[in-house]
Amino acid sequence: MAKMWDARFSKAENSRVNDFNSSISFDSRMYKEDITGSIAHATMLGKCGIILSDEAEKIVAALKEILADLDSGALTFDPEAEDIHMFIEEVLTARIGDTGKRLHTARSRNDQVALDIRLYLRNQIREIRGLIASLLATIAQTAAKHTETVMAGYTHLQRAQPVTFGHYIMAYAQMFLRDDLRLAQTMERMNLSPLGSGALASTTYPIDRHLVAELLEFDGVTENSIDGVSDRDSVLELAFDLSLVMMHLSRFSEEIILWCSTEFGFIELDDAFSTGSSIMPQKKNPDIAELVRGKTGRVYGDLTTLLTMMKGLPLAYNKDMQEDKEAIFDAVDNAKICLELFTAMLATCTVKKEKLRQAASKGFINATDCADYLVKKGMPFRDAYKICGRLVAYCIEHNTDLESLSLTEFHEFSPLFADDIYAAVNLENCVNGRLVYGGPSKASVEHQISLIQSYLTNIEESRL
Repeated sequence: MAKMWDARFSKAENSRVNDFNSSISFDSRMYKEDITGSIAHATMLGKCGIILSDEAEKIVAALKEILADLDSGALTFDPEAEDIHMFIEEVLTARIGDTGKRLHTARSRNDQVALDIRLYLRNQIREIRGLIASLLATIAQTAAKHTETVMAGYTHLQRAQPVTFGHYIMAYAQMFLRDDLRLAQTMERMNLSPLGSGALASTTYPIDRHLVAELLEFDGVTENSIDGVSDRDSVLELAFDLSLVMMHLSRFSEEIILWCSTEFGFIELDDAFSTGSSIMPQKKNPDIAELVRGKTGRVYGDLTTLLTMMKGLPLAYNKDMQEDKEAIFDAVDNAKICLELFTAMLATCTVKKEKLRQAASKGFINATDCADYLVKKGMPFRDAYKICGRLVAYCIEHNTDLESLSLTEFHEFSPLFADDIYAAVNLENCVNGRLVYGGPSKASVEHQISLIQSYLTNIEESRL
């Protein structure tokens, strides 16, 4: 197939160079955005009198037909085409003749591809935010069922203090909430049209960049034509955002993997989101969580690819920047499938309340509450801390726990202990006595859940 730029060269392109240079195999996924951008560009050319109105209308009509044919499968991509931009233009020219050649007036592939990637990623961010919203809703719904399900909170993977399962997983809701806010901010910074920047120095045609931006629902236009074609910050920023999403999913996946093991036994995954073994018939493996954990490294790799690709590029456009698409597409694809499957896995898992409570009763996770009890009786905290440490050592030696000690035994360590010590070290009381904002008490967790639910309602209303 002849190239648009063949007139400059005296020798045909090497076939291997063509394959190496071509991006149609991966940028074809942006065909809707490419056509949408071209329709806006053609409309602007007609309104500005740069091409005739009837030519603009003919181009727009033909572009809409091409879009419909690609959507239906009546038209397929030519693997020999250099990229999606040239493919669409060649099909357009084949259908309407020389009028189709007027579409690229006052435009370069440099600003065209910069436009397409912003349009495409803008759409992807909307989808990803929808998936995060579903995950947040699932976490909130699950937490609401477990505001009184006592479990051990951990530090250093050692039992530390009593919380509830609802409080525990609402910590992840906060992580994904921040992820959503970051994505919204990335979208805001991304939502400027680079079209009209040309190859790097704009154009001598009297175009209306703001009209194109308005037609494409951008908030404005980029301020510098060189930056307009050479900026990939939004691609990098999205890759970073997705790396954080995946990191949070990976941490949660690690918890799931531990919790559904026989050693913990805190949850059971639904059969639909588990796999078996080829040799061990008893196995029920958390492969979804493990793959999410594994794919996190892949998304990190995409971010590293993009950062490395951009780090030494002079202004303005360089062919290296073609490498942005496969990396960001991979990051987007993996984040989306991980969010979707993780949400479904979490929604269908069974939380084993009794096992959580049984584990919480071991490990002396109410020792801090025992120390606080003495402090409230007038003892300095450091003295109370030492006494409770000796109490724990005593319990370990006698194979018992704080709740099972007699008052006589308590008195051996301090005369300040009274009958009310048993209420003070009761795990449920330990949890609900923590009324501090953001803490694990039932009222606090219910408030945390209500905040997430309100946030989801607000973002849903803003989309209407």
